[in-house]
Amino acid sequence: MPKSLAGKVVWITGASSGIGEAVARSCARRGARLVLSARREAELERVREGLVNAAEHLILPLDLADSEAMPAAVAAVKGKFGQLDLVVHNGGISQRSLVADTDLSVDRRIMEVNFFGTVALTKAVLPLFRAQGEGRFVVVTSLVGELPTPLRSAYSASKHALHGFFESLRAEEYDHGIRVTLVMPGFIRTQVSVNALTGDGSAQGSMDDAQEAGISADECAERLLKAVQQGSDQVIIAGREKAGVYLKRWFPALYRRLIRKMKVT
Repeated sequence: MPKSLAGKVVWITGASSGIGEAVARSCARRGARLVLSARREAELERVREGLVNAAEHLILPLDLADSEAMPAAVAAVKGKFGQLDLVVHNGGISQRSLVADTDLSVDRRIMEVNFFGTVALTKAVLPLFRAQGEGRFVVVTSLVGELPTPLRSAYSASKHALHGFFESLRAEEYDHGIRVTLVMPGFIRTQVSVNALTGDGSAQGSMDDAQEAGISADECAERLLKAVQQGSDQVIIAGREKAGVYLKRWFPALYRRLIRKMKVT
């Protein structure tokens, strides 16, 4: 991926708020042309109006739970811009409920949006990237994809699944010029915990203390784009919680004892 994003076409899912909105602002300042996707068209319009060169960016409403919509969405992007350089897979939903209290429909909903929706869009984009001989998938997973915690069983599973899928894709498509950057945020100050699903599928409706004290979405976006422009395969964007990766790796028994008692909201 060239150092400059000027003139590049960047497709961002989950672009209506949080990390996705911040990435949109950062990309637009760098001269990229954007495809903004999420379910809420009015919010996408609000985001676009606040961007540099607003008229150059495409609003493309998309529900990640609707896998059948992906080929038409890719055709719309190709028809508008004739190319696609980066896909930032950022859309998704989180969870705040115990396994014992979570209806199976909630587990399925989280997997459908976070994993299968991302996979479906990837499969739809892949022929275009192959024809171009280049392209990069930037996959916003989560630190809990590596460090599962209480209250996030399905969410952790969906993010862990993305790691497995995209590591395989990275190896398979390397010779076609296709690259992957896995982004693992920790606590980022967004509405993710407010919108997180509880056991019955309703939203939690409140901000976690850890989320409130987290890194800003704008800082996360800048660090994400720095990693992309450096061609990084993986980046962790987190505060002190990043230490858990090394604790689990070198002292797994200690990590498992601590995580049982640690405040994770």
